[in-house]
Amino acid sequence: MRDIARRHTYFGLVLLLIGMCLGIYMGITGNHAYGGVHAHINLVGMVLSLLYASVFRLWVPDGPPTMLARAQLGTHRVGTVFFTVCLFFMLSGKAWPLVLVPGLLIGAALLLSAAVMMLVIFHRTT
Repeated sequence: MRDIARRHTYFGLVLLLIGMCLGIYMGITGNHAYGGVHAHINLVGMVLSLLYASVFRLWVPDGPPTMLARAQLGTHRVGTVFFTVCLFFMLSGKAWPLVLVPGLLIGAALLLSAAVMMLVIFHRTT
């Protein structure tokens, strides 16, 4: 499971850099319209990814990744990207909220599903 932990860590660190760049951009320009996107990239992308990596590293026994662990990793990645991109376009005002609200709901459902999968993985291994 170290491979899954490494992948979560890598994903979290990449999103940390993206979130920091967005925060620096907002600070330089004084335009804080994307504050919600910045927060979600850092919290859902970076913090949650590193939390998942820590759980895999500390509590899940080492061995080949299970299908559930791979599904959890993929679901978290897709949900994070989907949610933050839809939120970005919604806050920019350049897209129809009617189209983006379902996108936000799908992204949130994927993130919630990833959290439930993590709970199941943790429960099975402890």
